[in-house]
Amino acid sequence: MQTSPDYYNWRQKLAALVLKCWAWAVLFFLILPILIVIPLSFNAEPFFSFTPGMLRLDAQAYSLKWYEAVFQSSSWLAAIRNSLFIGACATLIATVLGTLAAMGLASEHMPYRRLITALLLSPMIVPLVIVAVGMFFFYARFNLVGTFTGLIIAHAALGVPFVIITVTATLTGFDRSLYQAGLSMGASPLRVFRDVVMPLIRPGVISGALFAFAASFDEIVLVLFLAGPEQGTIPRRMFAGLREQINPSILAVATLLILMSVLLLATLELLRRRSEKMRHGRLEG
Repeated sequence: MQTSPDYYNWRQKLAALVLKCWAWAVLFFLILPILIVIPLSFNAEPFFSFTPGMLRLDAQAYSLKWYEAVFQSSSWLAAIRNSLFIGACATLIATVLGTLAAMGLASEHMPYRRLITALLLSPMIVPLVIVAVGMFFFYARFNLVGTFTGLIIAHAALGVPFVIITVTATLTGFDRSLYQAGLSMGASPLRVFRDVVMPLIRPGVISGALFAFAASFDEIVLVLFLAGPEQGTIPRRMFAGLREQINPSILAVATLLILMSVLLLATLELLRRRSEKMRHGRLEG
């Protein structure tokens, strides 16, 4: 555990301790809803509260029936399939476009680089309600409202900024002399990108793809504006369940989403460590 430096006086040590305790308190406040949702998803009773049996840790008070209900429900299974399909397609498009955009924006000879960067990152800054309304009126002219194509394009537009940011961060430590060396040896730009550039920026590309997938998987505002009855996703199904028919199946789905988020964060951490090892290896070489 990290301690205060020896040269701190008692006031500085006290301030550091207060700051650390406050940070842990804020973290606990943010995690507390998750800590409540997970055990409630195993409640044997159709309640959104802890029963006396759960508080006594009675085995009969816990059940997996709400998880079984999710995978036995045609509406939940359709929502899961739609979320996976839309998320996978949107992630593929966002990863390709975002990587190409990051490669172009990383060049010093790119004209109007700052303006283009601001435009490409605007979906992260502009409120989603405004983006959704604009897309709704724009898509209505091309009959894309209520279609998988329109929803995939909208989710891809939200995922592109995440890919641009992660790939651009990876390119900051990229040695461009390697690219020039590949070209000087007679290789085509496409082959140099595939054999030289891509292996070095792969961790950033994969990280951006994971962020784009997570953004698509959790998106609800765009779905409410652009999706039709056949394009219901998990967030939309949860939103409708809270308004129409409340049961702990929603908590079971929320727990599964939490598990997926933890797996994504663990993958991102592994990619970050691998990227650091590769960067240190290049510096030592």
